[in-house]
Amino acid sequence: MRGHLPEIFCSLAIFVVLISSAAADPFPSSGPTVSGSTASLRLGLASAPSHAPLPVKRAIWAGNQLRKKPYRYGGGHRSFLDDSYDCSGTVSYALAAAGLVRSPLSSNDLRNFGSRGRGKWITIYARNGHAFAVIAGLRLDTTAWNDSVANWAPRWQPTFREPSGFEARHPVGL
Repeated sequence: MRGHLPEIFCSLAIFVVLISSAAADPFPSSGPTVSGSTASLRLGLASAPSHAPLPVKRAIWAGNQLRKKPYRYGGGHRSFLDDSYDCSGTVSYALAAAGLVRSPLSSNDLRNFGSRGRGKWITIYARNGHAFAVIAGLRLDTTAWNDSVANWAPRWQPTFREPSGFEARHPVGL
């Protein structure tokens, strides 16, 4: 048994490193893709465009993780990992998966994120009290997809939303 102690400790150390590295990154590193430069949506699940940079794909795959989570008004902002999400928590989660933010941002904070204007791949629309993102052509938003439904929750939406009153921001280079 004593002769095997170094092997046991080595195996245990490798196991701990593997577990901690898996736990350190809660965001997906892979997911569904579609050919081209525009994301697609089927049954609420977004597929990232194959021509998109990896951070864009990761943002889309992260958005997919939230699509069945409930909405929480004024949700947390203490952690990316929660059981429910508000608008800015949803956008922050996608940005974190892309490696673009280190902590959740409020909708007001998102008004100063990145650079002004629309991005090539990711655009954040923010105003005091609400934020949403358009990533590779799909809108990640928590508002109801039509005015007759009052069910707010994180989800992908193929419909256009008038950005009047919102500040458009984008990550540099994306």
